[in-house]
Amino acid sequence: MSLLDELNPQQREAVESTEGPLLILAGAGSGKTRVITYRIAWLIEHCGARPSSILAVTFTNKAAEEMRERVGRLVPLAGVSRPWVSTFHSFCVRVLRDEGERIGLRRDFSIYDEDDQLRVVKACLRHLGLAEKELQARAVLSKISFAKNHGKSPETFFQSAADPQAERIAQVYGLYARELKKASAVDFDDLLLEAACLFREDAEAALKYNERFHYILVDEFQDTNGPQYELVRLLTRVRQNLCAVGDEDQSIYSWRGADIRNIVEFENDYPQAKILRLEENYRSTQSILDAASAVVAHNRYRKGKKLWTSRQGGAKVGLYAGLDAENESLFVADWIAKRHGPEPETRFAVLYRTNAQSRLYEEALRRYGLAYNVVGAISFYERAEVKDLLAYLKAAANLPDSISMIRIINSPARGIGDTTVRKIEALALDREIAFWDAMGRALAENLLPPRPAVAVKEFRALMEELNRMLPQANVADVLGEVIERTKYVDVLEQEGTPEAFSRMENIQELANAAADSRDRGENLQEFLDHAALVSDVDAYDGSARITLMTLHSAKGLEFPVVFLGGMEEGLLPHSRSLLNAQALEEERRLCYVGMTRAQNVLILTRAAARRHYGSQMPEASRPSRFLSEIPPQLVEDFSVPLPSRSERSYEFDPQEYGRRGGRNASLNNVRRYFGAEEGEPGIADTRAGRGADGRVDSQPEGLGPLRPGSRVRHAKYGYGTVLRREGRGEDTKLTVSFPGFGVKKLVERYADLERV
Repeated sequence: MSLLDELNPQQREAVESTEGPLLILAGAGSGKTRVITYRIAWLIEHCGARPSSILAVTFTNKAAEEMRERVGRLVPLAGVSRPWVSTFHSFCVRVLRDEGERIGLRRDFSIYDEDDQLRVVKACLRHLGLAEKELQARAVLSKISFAKNHGKSPETFFQSAADPQAERIAQVYGLYARELKKASAVDFDDLLLEAACLFREDAEAALKYNERFHYILVDEFQDTNGPQYELVRLLTRVRQNLCAVGDEDQSIYSWRGADIRNIVEFENDYPQAKILRLEENYRSTQSILDAASAVVAHNRYRKGKKLWTSRQGGAKVGLYAGLDAENESLFVADWIAKRHGPEPETRFAVLYRTNAQSRLYEEALRRYGLAYNVVGAISFYERAEVKDLLAYLKAAANLPDSISMIRIINSPARGIGDTTVRKIEALALDREIAFWDAMGRALAENLLPPRPAVAVKEFRALMEELNRMLPQANVADVLGEVIERTKYVDVLEQEGTPEAFSRMENIQELANAAADSRDRGENLQEFLDHAALVSDVDAYDGSARITLMTLHSAKGLEFPVVFLGGMEEGLLPHSRSLLNAQALEEERRLCYVGMTRAQNVLILTRAAARRHYGSQMPEASRPSRFLSEIPPQLVEDFSVPLPSRSERSYEFDPQEYGRRGGRNASLNNVRRYFGAEEGEPGIADTRAGRGADGRVDSQPEGLGPLRPGSRVRHAKYGYGTVLRREGRGEDTKLTVSFPGFGVKKLVERYADLERV
């Protein structure tokens, strides 16, 4: 049987078109990896190409390994040379080890990772007398990387500087480059740049590799940046047997330097190029494909394609609009719980725009006892900035907690260096005392240099103040004080990198979690215990069939069931893209990528109101514009209708919010959706003590305080009976029995209980 017998007509044509430049526009799920591997096999078996004359380049080691394994299964290569299959960076390392001396690079050069780079940048800042407050090292490194990927040397970067800060960064860039050269080191950007420089400036080396590689294949071509594209151009000067495979509708990495023009304007550099489209999808139902295609069709900067499938049937795309973000996450967890059967092929993915969104999904899934994996990011409560702020709370509550103290003593930076920390640690060990006590001894005995001593003294004063406020303040107030006093968010704002924005969003979500805890009447220790349980790695199941990940992390994967959350203006599309046409198109492509991960079921969710950092109440959320771009006939609305007005015209009002179930009134709505049988009242209605006419049975008691026996209504738990009243004034706590939810202890002033 021929290799071609296993391919559809479009795939077969792509495999057989071996000579000259070829651009394959491979739609989502259309079998592009199959085409690449079969094309390599075809070149070897039927075109007589030497395996070593074939170069296939992709972006991840995993993808490269999969490609090598597939080729090995198709073509027996024992005892003969093999195709060169690697990532761009691996290819450049091998070339530079062999040829780098031609451009002054020693064979034994070092490769600096991000931590190494940051150390060099910080040294450069110190050498130039620039304080960390003026220029954040990570922000400077981000600017240097951007400059490199856009072909700017330190000199050209300085010439184009529009303000004094940019000039200072250019100075750091120049010194950074000299320091790397002095150390015979390169960073990851340099690997690409130096290889391109080699082929551009050394004609002998360029000819050698042009003669070596007769056929070049590039996967995920839409993700190539400037230096990578130049490398491909330089390697195809003699022969233009370039096969570029990609999908402009899945170009989502501009923040990493990827340039969509490389694929959209391919014919400009390769005018003889043949263009083929792979449009038969082997992954999704037609409803999912039609919905995703309808969304991405609103982009102008694309070549276009029409995805179709031979699969029959398939459900409509689901839509759920929750009252708030917790309701949204509980809907997802409840839906999964009712379908999380024993069959291992039933897999679920929950996709979201930002890492911070994972918190509520994690908590909801844990409430239902469902194991899950977080991919592309560590668990919410394990993220560095979250752990830092939690460490402040832990240390404030327990001053002898040495591990937490050491973590936060210089986070964010306050002038207490490693030398000082090591000196205090040694003192604590020698005298067998806690780190907190050792700080006090070091100050009292003048064991520290003056400047670190001042910083340590100020840090101790901060922690003592936090410790003193704990008995009177709630967890949300204490966390707010920590964020304010440490300037943690201010530092990230100054940094200004994509990572910094992501960390700020995580801090905002932690503040939301603290507010949730306060409203539940939890004290600080209960909040910390909850956080510890959520982040307990022992509870994670590496083989769990539920996966949580960002949309960027999901690219290239597929799942039988996909939930795409946060379909709101400001989240998807992200707020930073709303005023930029190109950025907005990338957000639409990101939505398209998420939708096309689904094989059988796709459900889009959003929240009518979402709590934002700095706000005491949830704020109204506008539905994502991408929802309106899906034809209505493709959508099935799962939302529970809101009373008295339609969801489509719903505008958030705090008082109305309270009447409808209040802040985080999630379980009632979800149980109404899943629990009510046709012809029967919903669970929320029967628990609410409603009469046959649907009205609430009220029992007014006058204006006195709530006492044992009082009937009350809570935003989340519904109707209940007060069992006990403790404390006085603002510290009053109520113990309330809520049918279906058990006995809850609530702080009266935060519980917002309504007498009925």
